[in-house]
Amino acid sequence: MRMLVIEDNPGMAATIKRGLTEQGYNVDTAANGHDGHDMAATGAYELIILDCMLPDMFGTEVCANLRRVGVSTPILMLTALGETKQKIEGLESGADVYLTKPFEFDELIAHIRALLRRSQPTEAATLSFHDIVIDLNKRQVARQDDRIALSNKEFMLLEYLVRNPNRVLTRTSIAERVWDLDLAEDSNVIDVCVSTLRKKVDKPYDMPLIHTVVGTGYILSVEGPPV
Repeated sequence: MRMLVIEDNPGMAATIKRGLTEQGYNVDTAANGHDGHDMAATGAYELIILDCMLPDMFGTEVCANLRRVGVSTPILMLTALGETKQKIEGLESGADVYLTKPFEFDELIAHIRALLRRSQPTEAATLSFHDIVIDLNKRQVARQDDRIALSNKEFMLLEYLVRNPNRVLTRTSIAERVWDLDLAEDSNVIDVCVSTLRKKVDKPYDMPLIHTVVGTGYILSVEGPPV
């Protein structure tokens, strides 16, 4: 899941990005309103965190312009201005939530999760394939009712596989979806993560589900890799 943080304070932007990345989200940042607007207008994000006071324009302008061009992505607006008038202006510009600085990071995460639930009301709270069950809200994984502890990247990788069963996923697509970057051709980051994921999800059980497609990538399948 990809998010955009539009924040001109480098320290604040880095802190938010680091915290969200630790929660398993992919995060891009923009340091001004014009760049943030152009990035947000692509529709590539599930959520936008928008600072109200930007160097080139107000966050309310960015928000209103995005709504005007049809961007419906949930927007969480951050500001040091806590007066009722500013909150009303932020919400009337199209923001979904208005959070006043300073704030507790747990509060930010709670608002984000609430916005994501609200924006995806038809998505099931769980994903499953064969005997693997993923609880998206609790970020928990089980196989044959055994709880399996995964790192954030392992969880994201397994989620990506379960969302695309019986489909060959290339290393490039995995790198873009799970790591949000272009990996060098000789990088073994993905292979290492798949190996550790297999040790937890496949090795203790009779039927392996994660298979290597030589020279291409990986597939989640009961039947094994395509011949």
